[in-house]
Amino acid sequence: MARTTSDIVIDAPADRIMGVIADFSSYPVWATGVKTADIVTTTADGRAEQVHFVLDATPIRDEYDLGYVWDGDRTVSWSLAAPGSMLTSMDGAYVLDPVDGDRTRVTYQLAVDVSVPLLGMLKRKAEKVIIDTALKGLKKQVESQ
Repeated sequence: MARTTSDIVIDAPADRIMGVIADFSSYPVWATGVKTADIVTTTADGRAEQVHFVLDATPIRDEYDLGYVWDGDRTVSWSLAAPGSMLTSMDGAYVLDPVDGDRTRVTYQLAVDVSVPLLGMLKRKAEKVIIDTALKGLKKQVESQ
C-alpha cells in the first residue's frame, strides 16, 4: 500500500507537538471531521495504545479503532485495529524532526483503503486533502497554545 506524504514546519519543539498529537480528547477541536476520539487502552507510560474514533468527514462517516506505537517525541505510527463499515485499512505516522531552535518539521504519512472502490488517483488526492488539513489544524492548535 503506497503512502501519501506531506510536511509542515511548526514553531514549537517536538515534545509540545507530540503532546497535542497525544491529546485525543482535543481532536474534535482541531482535526476536521473527528467527532469523538476516545482512548480505549493505554501503554505502560500512559500514552494511548488504542483509540476509538467517530468520523464525519463527508463523504466518509464511520467508526473505527486505531492502534498506536510511540517512539518518544520522534514518531507515532498507527494502523487500523478495528475496521469500520467504510474504512478497511489505514496506516499512518507523524514523524517529527527538529529544524532549528524550537521549530519542528512534522511529516505526515498516510495510506487508506475504503470499502467503496476508488481509482488510485482519487484515493491519493483524498489522502493528500486529509493530510494537508490535519497538518494545518495541528499547526494552528500547537501555535495557539
